[in-house]
Amino acid sequence: MGLIWLALAALAVWTLVRLGKQGERPGRGEWRIAATVLGAVLLGCAILAGSHGAWLATIGLTGGGLYLIFSSRIRAPVASRRQQEPEALTEAEARATLGVGPAADRAEIQAAWKRLMARVHPDQGGAEGLAARLNAARDRLLKR
Repeated sequence: MGLIWLALAALAVWTLVRLGKQGERPGRGEWRIAATVLGAVLLGCAILAGSHGAWLATIGLTGGGLYLIFSSRIRAPVASRRQQEPEALTEAEARATLGVGPAADRAEIQAAWKRLMARVHPDQGGAEGLAARLNAARDRLLKR
């Protein structure tokens, strides 16, 4: 009966590790918490098994628990948004993004960019992606 429980624990460890290797997309962070809790349970079971003299089970449970705890703490590197280039905009999309018409001159484009950037700049609590899109739209319209 003990081997069945050990096989089930090994299957649970393997499943949690496989879930963790898939990366941290939205909704995937819970595996880290579950892996840490299961690792702590395995360490508790190792202490219990050690107190009953089952040294082989103690070593296995300790190894599995420590592996789960430490592997759940390692995060895969995530590519930063700053490293990604903003997507290429058409001239119509750039004009719509900045809110300027087809007859807008350089000064109007700059004024619209400055007005919008004051609202969405990351230092002012805005989003990096939107600020990058505004910069790309301005550069497209000014032919930079």
